[in-house]
Amino acid sequence: MIKGIGLDIVELPRLKNIITRTPRFVNKVLTMREYEIYQSLKPHRQLEFLGGRFAAKEAYAKALGTGIGEHCRLHDIEIIANDLGAPVLYFCNELTSDFISITHTEKYAAAQVIILV
Repeated sequence: MIKGIGLDIVELPRLKNIITRTPRFVNKVLTMREYEIYQSLKPHRQLEFLGGRFAAKEAYAKALGTGIGEHCRLHDIEIIANDLGAPVLYFCNELTSDFISITHTEKYAAAQVIILV
């Protein structure tokens, strides 16, 4: 049974402008482990990675029904690839069994999360 569904999309050119004006935005979004992966990527892949993670975290918060805020902060949510490269979700350092899909194009990054009961 589905408990929650979340979907979010990010405009990558807009995100690039935010990073240019406020470089610390990257650290507001990414956990330490995510940031290490981000640092290892080429600049254009960094933008896709950040956009995908931001969209995924927003989608997860929507699926929870809380949104980003007091009960669910950006650093509470972590998305790390498993051994096959598929993204998996951690919430408050606990691996979840929730489903996540992240995609991106030249202009957009999007994510969908499904939480089952």
